[in-house]
Amino acid sequence: MTKGECNCGEIAYEIQGSLTDLYMCHCSICCRSTGSGAITVAIVPTEKFSWVKGKENLKYWSKPGHDWHTNFCATCGSTLPGENDFLNTYIPGGSLVDGNENLKVVHHLWIDSKASWEEIGDAGKQHPKGFGS
Repeated sequence: MTKGECNCGEIAYEIQGSLTDLYMCHCSICCRSTGSGAITVAIVPTEKFSWVKGKENLKYWSKPGHDWHTNFCATCGSTLPGENDFLNTYIPGGSLVDGNENLKVVHHLWIDSKASWEEIGDAGKQHPKGFGS
């Protein structure tokens, strides 16, 4: 079992099973959303994901004219899990509080638009744009 929550603890979730792979997106949209050099997420089948508490405190924002969106806590603003596609949920790595011991970055996406000050220092495969680039 893997567990996560927002910074203030108002919202919590769990994932059936363990996680191993992380993906870092370095696109400018993700950087601005997180205020950092990238967003780090795990991808899990939605059927293995469930909200434990606080779902009513979850807020959603979608970038106008784009398919990008994010979920966050209305109280503390922490980035939280959301729909990746019809079958999968993205899990922000920084929101994990239990079951995250074996995580490893396996892919870096959109490195062509990464911040000039950011240095990638792990063995994750680097993609100039999305997967397949």
